[in-house]
Amino acid sequence: MPTYRTRTGDGRLVDMTRDEIRQDLIAGSEDAADRGKIPPLTENEIDRLLDLFLDPACVVGVPAGSQVVTTQDAGNQRFDADSGSCGLGLGMGRIEGLHLMERAFAQDTIELGHIDYSYKVIKPIVAQEQAHLERALLSTVAPVFYGAMPNLGLYFAPDGPFGNPSDLLPAGKVKEALEAQEEASAHAQRDMVFVGTRLADSGADALNLDTTGAAGDADFHSALNTVEELKAKRPHLALEVGMASEFVLGMHGGLQYKGERLAGMYPHDQVRMVAEAGGDIFGPVVNTNTGRSMPWNLARSVCFVKACVEAATIPVHANVGMGVGGIPVFDTPAVDAVTRASVAMVEIARVDGL
Repeated sequence: MPTYRTRTGDGRLVDMTRDEIRQDLIAGSEDAADRGKIPPLTENEIDRLLDLFLDPACVVGVPAGSQVVTTQDAGNQRFDADSGSCGLGLGMGRIEGLHLMERAFAQDTIELGHIDYSYKVIKPIVAQEQAHLERALLSTVAPVFYGAMPNLGLYFAPDGPFGNPSDLLPAGKVKEALEAQEEASAHAQRDMVFVGTRLADSGADALNLDTTGAAGDADFHSALNTVEELKAKRPHLALEVGMASEFVLGMHGGLQYKGERLAGMYPHDQVRMVAEAGGDIFGPVVNTNTGRSMPWNLARSVCFVKACVEAATIPVHANVGMGVGGIPVFDTPAVDAVTRASVAMVEIARVDGL
């Protein structure tokens, strides 16, 4: 029986039969459907995914005219940074990285971001970031986003002024843990609005709130309130909200936005909240399971994102990168994995962008 080369969730190459691939596609779709209470992928959609994995080509793509726009989260930093396992470590600055993304890699949008990618850290140096942004705007044509994370975890001890829920909850201090998250959420909102208004006044085309919800529902709550306030203060500023996970963790459990509890929301509900807050682009995330195959992970991701797109009233740019969107967890994802995930998101999930 012939086998076909694909990957596991951690990026390793593996050979699977046609039936094994199809079984994993169905299982991944059904897992998403069960968790999110959404319809599974149809038989025709499973067949299309199967075709992608049976295709012997290393790189696959969509037909001409079916391309979608791209946004990013600090992709230019891969040029000059080097974490030891990812990045090129080239001798260039952030502005030159933006030039490469625009002129060599033909990105539809480009994004400026600080190496310490969090709004709390950017606040004290926002004047310098305004200067960098103005330089970028003067030397580029593509829309320039500024991106960073709400990163509510930085507001908890030992890095911030508020008690750490991870310490308070095990100690039985539930009330204190809830209050700490509420206070941190409000404080992060003030910081993000402070930074956002100044960057908007320096000419930023858009702001990206990336990895939203990483610290749970209080993190998501802070981002939604930030979007609402920024839209009221700077209506011209486009706002993109990219998530950290397909599921909003209930670290608080009781926080609501517009009367809806945030804990437990999946992408098709998250996108409604972002739209109600005034967001312009939503970036759903579906996390990769390293113990399962890429066919399982991709079918699961596409199922979640398809439901998100159907529920959306704003453009959806699916997060398709290292460890999300069906892509294996590896710092530099293989092109065979990236292109298959991209085609699936465009043709089956019907995303507006990647």
